[in-house]
Amino acid sequence: MKAVALLSSGIDSPVAVYLMLRKGIEVIPVHFRQNSAKEEKVLELCEILRKYGNLGEPIIVDFAEEHVPAFKRLEELGKERWTCVLCKWLMIRRACRIGHEVGARAIITGDSLGQVASQTLDNLLIISSASDLPLLRPFIGMDKEEIVSIAKKIGTFEVSSRKEPPCPFTPKYPIVRGSPKEFMKILRQVI
Repeated sequence: MKAVALLSSGIDSPVAVYLMLRKGIEVIPVHFRQNSAKEEKVLELCEILRKYGNLGEPIIVDFAEEHVPAFKRLEELGKERWTCVLCKWLMIRRACRIGHEVGARAIITGDSLGQVASQTLDNLLIISSASDLPLLRPFIGMDKEEIVSIAKKIGTFEVSSRKEPPCPFTPKYPIVRGSPKEFMKILRQVI
């Protein structure tokens, strides 16, 4: 089976990819380029992950192409608190399109329940609506210490932990209990 995976330069998503590679899934990483430092880290992470299974060449998507105009529209609407949810929704939607193009049957994410604003149960429900492919969340119930332990064991922790510029779009007070109905109303005004 083939799946596409959202692969960031952070700690969680490389571990999610590793866990799915161990299950025999062919993984095509999809990275949303924000800057060269993060992209370089992702390419290094791919080299490490290749030794654990069938990892395809990463597909690099320009983050600014779709996300930045949508974030500007959110700002115009005074709805910046929705930035993290919209960001992940757009990533899943794009990964789903890529998945169909490459013959994937699922999308892999590094979601861990409640870890960040986009990963609350309410927001995961909204984000999941972006895909008609199943979303595989291999450590949805794990805590950060468990994920870090695996990252150290497989050799991705050091790369993922290197300093990089933070996301410039993260709002001060992100939505943590989003309403699907309100999100869809905002979405119609944004895209």
